[in-house]
Amino acid sequence: MSALEGTRVIELSHERTAYAGKLLADMGADVVLVEPPRGDATRHWPPFAGDVPGPERSLHWWHYQTSKRGIVLELEDERGRELLRRLVARADVVLEGEDPGRLAGLGLDYPDLAALRPELVMASITPFGRSGPRRDELATDLTVLAAGGPVWSCGYDDHSLPPVRGLGGQATAIGGHYAALALLTALLHRAASGEGQHVDVSLHAAANVTTEMASYHWLVQRTTVQRQTGRHAMEPVTLPTQILCADGRHVCTGVPPRRPEEFARLVAWLESLGIGELEFPELVFLRRGAEREVLEFSQIGVDDEVTAIFAAAREAMNLAASLLPARDFFLGAQQVAGIPVGVIYSPEEAFEDAHFVARGFQAEVQHPELGRSVRYPGAPYRFEKSRWRIARRAPRLGEHTEEVLGAAGIARDEIEALLAAGVIRPAL
Repeated sequence: MSALEGTRVIELSHERTAYAGKLLADMGADVVLVEPPRGDATRHWPPFAGDVPGPERSLHWWHYQTSKRGIVLELEDERGRELLRRLVARADVVLEGEDPGRLAGLGLDYPDLAALRPELVMASITPFGRSGPRRDELATDLTVLAAGGPVWSCGYDDHSLPPVRGLGGQATAIGGHYAALALLTALLHRAASGEGQHVDVSLHAAANVTTEMASYHWLVQRTTVQRQTGRHAMEPVTLPTQILCADGRHVCTGVPPRRPEEFARLVAWLESLGIGELEFPELVFLRRGAEREVLEFSQIGVDDEVTAIFAAAREAMNLAASLLPARDFFLGAQQVAGIPVGVIYSPEEAFEDAHFVARGFQAEVQHPELGRSVRYPGAPYRFEKSRWRIARRAPRLGEHTEEVLGAAGIARDEIEALLAAGVIRPAL
């Protein structure tokens, strides 16, 4: 059984809501995506299947709208708004990303909808939240990531280079995660109290609390972290972790040993590679790390022996990486030494990696209009008992309009009249 089976969600289509809606839909919620007659703008975002542009061929649209049913309503028309109200009266959740004030102007804001269904849970996702002095500021994914803080922490040791912005719509993805979590919490609260509520998600705030240590360092110590290549942004400069392997590929040497048994496994791995004291004199410190009862990471820089032990571990990992092809280093470090490391893959390589395949990350999704299935990225998490799955491909424009309205008790003659008036739209 899926975690959200039986939960009914109305999502007003918007780039800000797409990922939150996908998370809910793939967890089993019945998410009805409401688009305007012209369709959602992201239907026209590249890349496109087969490099052929079209509103039904955007790979961005395909990915973010899985498992949803799609309808078309003209909310600028009172008849369309009344249809939405009738759908909301049967729903558990409304998810929207409109600019502050728009829904209130249409008579579709939370107070209006909660009057129809008091137990309704509604989430609004906006750049700076629905209230406050910045509520009406314009924003993009770039400006949210920059102003929120993640960009400050992303980049290279060479600070003459500008910081790096992560691609892929990360600001909306971060906000979508927080919105989904908040909605689940609100639904739990409703189950206990019977009360609905309005969840106000700020993309800026979500980005700011996703800065790992940067915000906390500033708030507590008034100090700033600095960008470091392929590793945590920290106040002090830490040792490099991205190493060039023997085959010319880079790896991240990961988290070095911290417990005595981990140092013992590292020593055994090095010896299996033919690395002894002659090739690596600091091996003596690794042996000492394996012999100690306790190793306190906090003692680095305080206890000379502890400092030497941890430094030797990092240097040992760097040496092994320089002597091995990247994949051999990756497998050996994890299988023999039990140390998490990783090859620096392109997205395409990561998707095809045997570990992702074995985990079941690749999901086959049927596309009847193509006459074949398409491989998608699968579950971003695993539950012990609840099923996660992509139930269907993204909806074509208006694909489920008549189905959804009919199930909501809208008479056939009314549907026909609304179709003729352009208030709703069937699938093409």
